[in-house]
Amino acid sequence: MNVSSGGGGRGRRRRPMAEINVVPYIDVSLVLLIIFMVTAPLLQTGVDVELPQTEAKTIDPQQDLPIIVSIDAAGRLFVDAGNQEDIEVDSAGLAARVTEALQKKPGLSVLIRGDKAVDYGKVVTVMASLKNAGVPGVGLMTGPAENE
Repeated sequence: MNVSSGGGGRGRRRRPMAEINVVPYIDVSLVLLIIFMVTAPLLQTGVDVELPQTEAKTIDPQQDLPIIVSIDAAGRLFVDAGNQEDIEVDSAGLAARVTEALQKKPGLSVLIRGDKAVDYGKVVTVMASLKNAGVPGVGLMTGPAENE
């Protein structure tokens, strides 16, 4: 019998491949790219805002008058708790005054009437102070639009 060492390559060892198969990585990358391209427009950041119209609904005269917090051009605060005269208050007294008025008549709406020269930060500070005082909703008063 003749025994040879070339019987189907069993005697030889295969050398390991030195290259990586990148096709699966490319497939996964393309799928992720498509997913991100589809979902990115759906993930808008920001707040949907409906801009006010020129015509505003007036307050019903038979309804209880709201609590009006006024901010003048100098940044001073005044509170009108339902058809009374405007009483000047400081930032700390604002929350106490509005809470007192809401305890007497719960359900009254609270409106902020700010001069257009007032810094926006001052209006936001007043709104935050009212929210911390427990006011469920705060509205902003505007004047009618002037026709140009």
